[in-house]
Amino acid sequence: MITYSDVLILPGWQNSGPQHWQSRWEALYGYQRVEQHDWLRPLRGDWIARLEEVLLARAAPVWLVGHSLGCLLVAAWAAHSQQTTRVAGALLVAPGDPELPNLRPALRSWAPLQQVRLPFPALLVGSSNDPYCSLARAQQFGRDWGARFVSLGARGHLNADSGLGDWPEAHQWLLQLQAEAAGAALPISTLIFDKEHAHGN
Repeated sequence: MITYSDVLILPGWQNSGPQHWQSRWEALYGYQRVEQHDWLRPLRGDWIARLEEVLLARAAPVWLVGHSLGCLLVAAWAAHSQQTTRVAGALLVAPGDPELPNLRPALRSWAPLQQVRLPFPALLVGSSNDPYCSLARAQQFGRDWGARFVSLGARGHLNADSGLGDWPEAHQWLLQLQAEAAGAALPISTLIFDKEHAHGN
């Protein structure tokens, strides 16, 4: 089973507030947030260096849970780091698109996007009406990164405003990813298949 020491929380631009599911997971399960030095001016090189620093300080492979810009951080770090064996897998939620006109000024250092396949298993969760990334774009990220993809329908940016609360369903996906990586339990692809059909996708 996953323990508190196995999971790193990677918030996006401007951090995740107290009602965000990432913050709730920290309180519920004791997961550790990777604190960036500057949440308001997210320079890609600085964020990559910070994640690398945290991972080098840990003894065992960990699971990454990224939201929004945190998803792009995982891809950017994996494309440049020599330490990717320190990560067992990733749950990526609602990736932001730094090439959108309204995001480009603040996220200039994040373009062009990393389109390299991730060297570890990943699940990418998107929304059909995310104001920060179209569903088609999120699906393309999934293909580029080699991540399985599930759409939750029209749920916005999958943040505190989406009304997810503690989001136990996504936490179960994280646990299932870990179990699948260990060669046990029901393959997550089956769970996602059922989820997509339940939403008519």
